[in-house]
Amino acid sequence: MNGPHNGPGHDPGSALHATPSAFTESEILADYRAAFQIAQLPMALVGRSGQILIANPAFGRLLGIPLERLAGVRADTVTGLGLDGRTRGSYHAVLRGHSERMRCTRRLKHADGHTLWAEVTVLPTRCDDSAALLTVLDISERRDLQERLRHIEMHDPVTRLPNRALFFERLTSALADSATGRIGLCYLGLDGFKAINDTLGHRVGDQLLSAAAQRLAHCATGAGGHLVARLGGDEFAVLVEGSTGTEQLTRLAEKMLAALQRPFDLCGQRLAVSASIGVVERECASTTATGLMQAADTTLYWAKADGKARWTLFDPERNAHRMTRQSLSATLRRGVERGEFTLEYQPIVGLADDIVRGAEALVRWRHPQFGTLGPDRFIGLAEENGAIVPLGRWALIEACRQARRWQLDHPGRPLFVSVNVAVRQVWDSDLVSDVASALRDSGLPSGLLQLELTESAVMGSAGRPLQALQDLSDMGVRIAIDDFGTGYSNLAYLSRLPVRALKLDGMFVRGFRTARHLNPADETIVTSLVQLAHKLGLTVTAECVEGPAQAERLRRIGCDTGQGWHYARPMPADHMAALLAGRT
Repeated sequence: MNGPHNGPGHDPGSALHATPSAFTESEILADYRAAFQIAQLPMALVGRSGQILIANPAFGRLLGIPLERLAGVRADTVTGLGLDGRTRGSYHAVLRGHSERMRCTRRLKHADGHTLWAEVTVLPTRCDDSAALLTVLDISERRDLQERLRHIEMHDPVTRLPNRALFFERLTSALADSATGRIGLCYLGLDGFKAINDTLGHRVGDQLLSAAAQRLAHCATGAGGHLVARLGGDEFAVLVEGSTGTEQLTRLAEKMLAALQRPFDLCGQRLAVSASIGVVERECASTTATGLMQAADTTLYWAKADGKARWTLFDPERNAHRMTRQSLSATLRRGVERGEFTLEYQPIVGLADDIVRGAEALVRWRHPQFGTLGPDRFIGLAEENGAIVPLGRWALIEACRQARRWQLDHPGRPLFVSVNVAVRQVWDSDLVSDVASALRDSGLPSGLLQLELTESAVMGSAGRPLQALQDLSDMGVRIAIDDFGTGYSNLAYLSRLPVRALKLDGMFVRGFRTARHLNPADETIVTSLVQLAHKLGLTVTAECVEGPAQAERLRRIGCDTGQGWHYARPMPADHMAALLAGRT
């Protein structure tokens, strides 16, 4: 059924087909020009030479320039397209018809002096009389909103200082472009802040942070406008982008310390805090943002460890030592697994007859990077990270095996081996089981094994450690107190502990070197300790015997055995075997 508009003879597409012929070219061009003139979007036609052919009123209003004055003006001068080479090249590529579009953001200047942010777009027109259509969109409000959001994103809400993100952005930029080629950093932590925050609450803590931030900002402004940022918690950083040397940084650190040491009056209370500051200054070319921050963090740690309320300058040698410690700590367990450790033995000699009675096993680390290391370089680290347990177990097994070999090779006199045991081995492992296994697997009689524990460890023993010592003694193992006289010196414990021997610390016998420098007090102390030990049924070994005068005095006093360079330095197992083979 035909509708009212599609009766017989009506072509629905006839109107469309007739449209092009319904308007003349001049009428279409007039419409385009009318649209161009009334459009709210600022526009201009640009000729092939880059001059404005015609601009619409919106374009003139945007820049505050009358239309008649815009004609013939170079478009890149009023829109900033010629300010940098990359943008200028893209713009001219469109004018020459080599590119389909270019767009950029520019800050433009209005005729009355104020500035605005605009998005400038250039499109080719492919017309005979013009090369491109230039449009300019005012994005000032959008830009302002973005900047406000960025400010919120990049600033700490408590102190209103730049936050960690903005700090690292500026730091990276400063490393790439420094006026002096150098950069400086003061990394600061408030001393005592946590106690204030925990006792008085976060509101007071936040007020303290804000007040401290104001003082730091004042110091930085007065010193040259350096960036002050809160990195988190009670930690702040002051970035000196064009450093002139360490003196500039240390002066700034002193100024900040003095500012923060003044009391803070907050919430009706007077609060006192101090600060610790790590100071780093170096060439930009030789560092990275990560490297600089690692150095600053390390130096702040030093400042706190050295007593707080001070600044500390980064020390490459001290840092190298720290890095070495970290490297050693991280590779200790793997070193045990890879067989990098070895034992040396120092003879323990009878003072009355100069006969070797035993040997102390001393651990050495043949480190692939740092060479052979003595126990003073790694035992403390091993105790800290727990590697002392597998290391101590290995030393025990190896010493028992070696002592058994000596016994078999030289059956005439029994030679005991003395092995150091750390307290952590008692707590973190089954020492009794480890010792029993080492003796059983090696075949060494229990009476030829002596375990040395420090006085400070043994004298406070109770519970599990004390039971372990008793069990070991019941097995026949000798228990000795090492470095006796330097720890608790609670002599009452000697009657309660299963101790068989005392090893006098070397500080007591150093004064015995010559009669000329003899300190009567040293001889009195050693004599008393030896007599007390003998009355309790203990033997006494003097450590650090370095000369014949010392050995003779100790023999006269009644010491049982001596150990030190006077007799022999620590030696490999095969040298010890040769020494034993030559004894009488």
